[in-house]
Amino acid sequence: MTTMESLIGLVNRIQRACTVLGDHGGNNALPTLWEALPSVAVVGGQSSGKSSVLESIVGRDFLPRGSGIVTRRPLVLQLHKTDDGQPEYAEFLHLSKRRFTDFAMVRKEIQDETDRMTGRTKQISPVPIHLSIYSPNVVNLTLIDLPGLTKVAVEGQPESIVQDIENMVRSYVEKPNSIILAISPANQDIATSDAIKLAREVDPSGERTFGVLTKLDLMDKGTNALDVLEGRSYRLQHPWVGIVNRSQADINKNVDMIAARRKEREYFASSPDYGHLANKMGSEYLAKLLSKHLESVIRAKIPSITSLINKTIDELESEMDHLGRPIALDAGAQLYTILELCRAFDRIFKEHLDGGRPGGDRIYGVFDNQLPAALRKLPFDRHLSMQNVRKIVSEADGYQPHLIAPEQGYRRLIEGSLNYFRGPAEASVDAVHFVLKELVRKSIGETQELKRFPTLQAEIAAAANEALERFRDDSRKTSLRLVDMESSYLTVDFFRKLPQEVEKGGNPTAATVDRYTEGHFRRIGSNVSSYIGMVSDTLKTSIPKAVVYCQVREAKRSLLYHFYAQIGKKEAKQLSQLLDEDPALMERRLQCAKRLELYKSARDEIDSVAWIR
Repeated sequence: MTTMESLIGLVNRIQRACTVLGDHGGNNALPTLWEALPSVAVVGGQSSGKSSVLESIVGRDFLPRGSGIVTRRPLVLQLHKTDDGQPEYAEFLHLSKRRFTDFAMVRKEIQDETDRMTGRTKQISPVPIHLSIYSPNVVNLTLIDLPGLTKVAVEGQPESIVQDIENMVRSYVEKPNSIILAISPANQDIATSDAIKLAREVDPSGERTFGVLTKLDLMDKGTNALDVLEGRSYRLQHPWVGIVNRSQADINKNVDMIAARRKEREYFASSPDYGHLANKMGSEYLAKLLSKHLESVIRAKIPSITSLINKTIDELESEMDHLGRPIALDAGAQLYTILELCRAFDRIFKEHLDGGRPGGDRIYGVFDNQLPAALRKLPFDRHLSMQNVRKIVSEADGYQPHLIAPEQGYRRLIEGSLNYFRGPAEASVDAVHFVLKELVRKSIGETQELKRFPTLQAEIAAAANEALERFRDDSRKTSLRLVDMESSYLTVDFFRKLPQEVEKGGNPTAATVDRYTEGHFRRIGSNVSSYIGMVSDTLKTSIPKAVVYCQVREAKRSLLYHFYAQIGKKEAKQLSQLLDEDPALMERRLQCAKRLELYKSARDEIDSVAWIR
């Protein structure tokens, strides 16, 4: 799976988990994780071809059809790309244990679920339907199909329906993380497009808007939509994409989407008007375009998403700490039980590290694979390019050129190169930290004795993660200190060899003449590269030693020492609160713990994807 698929697939999983936990918007004062993640809102007037565009992207016929208002509830559609050869299926959030392989039944369930909320009327509801489709023929995307914009209410609808629909659609597209897919039919004047009108209001710069022109094949003979598609009628920051929907005859004949896509490609390839744009037209191109853009948006949003996650984790952990506790038992027995549970967890954690259980080998993988790969990717070629060597050596000389060897130039080149090692050093520390945190999570889940006590689980997890944070800080300082040590005192023998090499040449005059030629600067770059290679080999072995000493060794020796000291100071009532709670509190704690786990999992997954960036 590519990095792009990893990122978008990650966002899909987090959004689905947010939905399951009910953490997807509402009246919260703070933005939820769902709202912080980007998604694509599909906007268009009634009968603009929205449904056909969505079905073309999915490659399946699954949406209700008809005249008038068909989409009466938002449909949050999450597409999950699976491996080739895997079966296609769909899942509804409200029927999470049922898989749909017949997409005609998916259409029926959308209609039935809409009717359950709105009745068999033409009313609308803002409560979304959540549908996930798993298929090897899709790209990872989250699309939100919204009711079609309309200008007049029809029989059976309140007069406010026009404004109600616009308000609902606006609530999705005005969010800064929303990507707007504005659908307009080509056989109508673009100036009257409901989708473009609304998009212009909420996104005047057009940075978030993708324009889609449908029904190109239904335009009057002798006319075309090139002015729109080439951005002359209405310019957006992103290119317009033309789509040819299935005809009603094709729909009636149940022409499948593969054939429809092929027919669409043939239309553009053979069109005298659009042939020169054929490689940038069609539903398949649109899906890839959206997926690529979504990936770039996600990358840009990672820092703000991580900040929100960390802030929410702090709030959730605070909420866990302040929930009420149950009745107390004998303090001595409680303390003994808690310590035994901690030892059981600690034993399993050490088994993961020492090889009795899987997981510890991933730490070796960081040192054997990720660290060497990161060192190989450092941009020394650019830093030691002829142009940069000449620049740095010349600047180091000042107004007086160097006499024999440009020592200051050498030092600046080496020190500049050594700074690059800080990144892989910190990345190694963070990668091992991630593995240790995952092993803590696994060990808590595998400690059967702890399953009855979610409060104690949370306490142990928080204490272990707090300890791991301390170990990581110490490891980071030590690893960076190793890099700084290399910068603070360069190996003298390296410099002493340089004059000897000139003397061995037997012609000092020639060496002087050659001092400012490309060969001279090339030798300097080569010498620095050799020195950096020597340092790289040293750090390749010393950084793992520092990481293991500061993080892995300390995790085995003293992961819960601070927690033990705190437990010993607790009173009887405080101890009992760790071991029991009433049903209402258990439910509250369970929901809070799930959200906490979601946010921690999201943070860790984002960290893991950021590593391969």
